[in-house]
Amino acid sequence: MPERYYEDFAPGQVLALGERTITKDEIIAYASVYDAQPFHIDEEAAKKLMLGGLAASGWHTACIVMRMNYDSWLNETASLGAPGIDELRWVKPVRPGDRLRGRLEILDSRTSKSRPEMGLVGMSCTVENQSGEIVLTQKHTQIIRRRGAADASLAPPPGNGSTAHSGEAAPQTPPFSVWFEDLKVGTKTGLGSETFTRESIVDFAREYDPQPFHVDEEAAKHSLFGRLAASGWHTASMWMKQFVDTRAKFAKEGGPGAEPAPRPGPSPGFTKLRWHRPVYAGDTIAFASELADKRLTSRPGWGLIFSHNTGTNQDGVLVYEFTGSAFWPLRPK
Repeated sequence: MPERYYEDFAPGQVLALGERTITKDEIIAYASVYDAQPFHIDEEAAKKLMLGGLAASGWHTACIVMRMNYDSWLNETASLGAPGIDELRWVKPVRPGDRLRGRLEILDSRTSKSRPEMGLVGMSCTVENQSGEIVLTQKHTQIIRRRGAADASLAPPPGNGSTAHSGEAAPQTPPFSVWFEDLKVGTKTGLGSETFTRESIVDFAREYDPQPFHVDEEAAKHSLFGRLAASGWHTASMWMKQFVDTRAKFAKEGGPGAEPAPRPGPSPGFTKLRWHRPVYAGDTIAFASELADKRLTSRPGWGLIFSHNTGTNQDGVLVYEFTGSAFWPLRPK
């Protein structure tokens, strides 16, 4: 039985998230599958790139923070999931050997008008390394069951914030494969698709997000999701995998004499991440990315791009979206 319910989270409350030491092996293992960029998988190459050495994928750091939250408080809480992440910032690189520690501050809380058996708790998470440097900040809302509502019907409400999508496949153009000056706002790229199996859902969740509705089919039947569903961070990791794989594919197909594709820099973070609908075992999610904006930065040789990124299931329904950002190289002079 859960020990914490909605009523146990009050604005101003601060929870410690414990500590976690990051190893080189786990950095490379995650990145090899989901974010195989040189600064995450190749120590020698990373020394010559923007981060100045091997560093964890930002998505990996977010997944680790998810596990820190689970181990410190979420595992004893009547959690019903989260609709998304309002804002996440990767402030400093996470290096092999870094010892992360975090804290969670409760910002606000309110009961749901449409679902009185649940409440919405606004949270702010800050993670530091062993030197006291902030490496990640995050703001999100957690859905938590109210005390005494354990036996209430928790079937998903009609619509559940879903957004219909045309299902039309995005064109298979190279994903931002030109220099910053040549990028055209509005360019949309299909990134391929991924079928989520029961095994992949459970394996990922056991590592990073072992809430019952991600690892236990019977428990999931009695949850807000109705059946086994992928962790939102699994969906996010798969988007990143498809993005990196698609860029690599187009770079490989450039052919002899083709101009080398620019190598992007790291991302400082994202905003407005929404998990609109659950991703269930057997669902096939088609991912896409559209260049929404770009701007110059004060960092010589680099601009900053912003993209609108989506995941749509086999029924043409939008299940996932966020606004991402990344440093992008200017054409060498």
